[in-house]
Amino acid sequence: MNLSNYSYANPELFWIFLVIPILVFYYFLKHRSTRLYISIPFSDIDHEIKPTWKERLIHLPFIIRIISFILIIFILARPRSSSVGSEVNTEGIDIVLAIDISASMLAEDFKPNRIEAAKNVAKDFILSRKNDRIGLVIFSGESYTQCPTTTDHNVLLNTLTAVKSGMLEDGTAIGEGLATAVSRLKDSDSKSKVVILLTDGVNNLGSVSPETAGDIAKSFGIRVYSVGVGTNGLAPYPVQTPFGKEYQRLPVQIDEVILKKIAATTDGKYFRATNNTQLTEVYSEIDKMEKTKIRVEEWRSYTDMFKPFLLLTIFLLGFELLFQHLILRRIP
Repeated sequence: MNLSNYSYANPELFWIFLVIPILVFYYFLKHRSTRLYISIPFSDIDHEIKPTWKERLIHLPFIIRIISFILIIFILARPRSSSVGSEVNTEGIDIVLAIDISASMLAEDFKPNRIEAAKNVAKDFILSRKNDRIGLVIFSGESYTQCPTTTDHNVLLNTLTAVKSGMLEDGTAIGEGLATAVSRLKDSDSKSKVVILLTDGVNNLGSVSPETAGDIAKSFGIRVYSVGVGTNGLAPYPVQTPFGKEYQRLPVQIDEVILKKIAATTDGKYFRATNNTQLTEVYSEIDKMEKTKIRVEEWRSYTDMFKPFLLLTIFLLGFELLFQHLILRRIP
């Protein structure tokens, strides 16, 4: 029995242990053993009489009482074992990734190209947001909800992996993409709702303008982080020819004015990424700004452990009583 593993409800009672040395001193002062001698007449030698085994055990009852007294102190101090637990409450964030999949996203100023780089960074972002509901919207000349917001991130990741350019009519409908993302979040009961809008172009299609979509997002309390991807200047675009794939260097055109306006309207932020490293840093910064709230409530329960001490005390006192009256009993 390791007493150090217990905590005690009344540890101040251990001061009573200071009384024990006083009791021991008083006992031996009062019951000092004396050697018995018998003088044999007509003899010059005194013969010492050796003590019997009963006399050797005469102090045993006192030792048992002291041990019992120690145990009683432990009982009164209330030894108890404790267990600690915690309850974790999370307040997740609802996030929709709106990713441009137009043909221009095949440009290879990002490795292996813009769309694959965007997917890879988005996958890492999803894996880091274990407590959030995340959805996926893709857009080019039109928009489509590829995956509604879900906490089943394995399904989301599989869906994201299958995304490729050419799945939708070509073009760049930024307003349509943002509006579709907003429609996935407008009925959410989450206190924090976010759209991460990633594009490499200028809005040229769609019935909803980017400004209008931004205003709608603001009305529903949805924050938009807009991300423009593409190098500065010219970027290599692959073109299929009868002789195989060739590259054309075309100017990068990103409507940063509109993207900044959308972000400002919704209390979000605009980011520009010109390479893979910067794109990773963009998502890392968004991850830091949109932290999931986690509240941990700890609890502690106690179990009284005095019963073993009580049983041992009863046994010792019972043994001492029997020993005193049966073994050390004096016959008149």
